[in-house]
Amino acid sequence: MAIMGVLCDFSGTLMRVEPAERWLRTVLDRRGMRLPDEEVVRLAGALEVAGALPGGGAPREVPAELTGLWRERDRDPSGHRELYLRLAQRVPLPSPELYEALYERHMEPDAWQPYPDTRTVLAALRERGVRVAVVSNIGWDVRPVFREHGLDRYVNAYALSFEHHAVKPEPRLFRIACAELGLVPQHTVMVGDDARADGGAAAVGCAVHLVRHLPVDERPDGLLPVLDLVG
Repeated sequence: MAIMGVLCDFSGTLMRVEPAERWLRTVLDRRGMRLPDEEVVRLAGALEVAGALPGGGAPREVPAELTGLWRERDRDPSGHRELYLRLAQRVPLPSPELYEALYERHMEPDAWQPYPDTRTVLAALRERGVRVAVVSNIGWDVRPVFREHGLDRYVNAYALSFEHHAVKPEPRLFRIACAELGLVPQHTVMVGDDARADGGAAAVGCAVHLVRHLPVDERPDGLLPVLDLVG
């Protein structure tokens, strides 16, 4: 069947969050906290290992007392915040206020960078009359990020897990996205970087196309093949 709609994951597919070191340095600089470079690098590395940066890597090991929050993190904003604060708090930082500041920082639009071909592909889809939905497992509203980067004009709908209390690979979130686009799943393709979560779209009849979750400068054209899938 002809593909008339594209469901796109957010983090690791259309955009990527800033590296942990830049994340930490931004927050430290705003508070006038000066640490030796080697200490900043060490702390950023420890936060990364702890999985404290939402959109970054998963924890090397999820603490037993946080497994429930980890499993349900994208269904509820308060649970999402609690989880990532507690992960960050496993790393001793110079001031307690830094934990909240780090969490708030990751939701700022300039903490996210679109992949080099994101705008090109979304604009081409719009020009071809292909409808686009952002389908994301996330605990906060990404719409301001898309607006700030000038990409919201290319998105027809958002299906965000915390708004529907459904997470990929559960079928309901994909069905909601397709309904928002006014399309049956068989006329859509899910584009994402997670074979398990995004691949769940196949169960409702969507085609699936996977991209690699890489740093922005290492994936200049990973989305371009999507254009070959649509009319």
